Amino acid sequence: MAFIKYLKVLLFILIPLLFLNVILSLLYYFNVIPTNAINYLKLVIVCLSMLIGGIYIGTKATKKGWLEGIKVGLEIIVLFFLLSYLGFDCGISFKTVVYYLILLASATLGSMIGISRTNQN
Repeated sequence: MAFIKYLKVLLFILIPLLFLNVILSLLYYFNVIPTNAINYLKLVIVCLSMLIGGIYIGTKATKKGWLEGIKVGLEIIVLFFLLSYLGFDCGISFKTVVYYLILLASATLGSMIGISRTNQN
């Protein structure tokens, strides 16, 4: 049962991520977005998707929402890590570690927001 819960969270993260990246790519293709802003917008999109997934898992958690967010964040980080190192030959850099920590913080913050919204109702 827990596997299904985390699979749903994965979908709540990947679907907005893919949808928003398609929109971003179209805007970039039609020169609506400048080249130097694209990397920042990609980071915002991934953080927003992680936040959405964190909020979803936080609403499903009964206690320790931050822990559920860390679990989801680590799940996505491992997935991204495996995809980037199986598909591409790139090493670990300080920039990559900071990127993954930002993703982990986004998921944790989202789950804390989700569990606090659940406790208010």
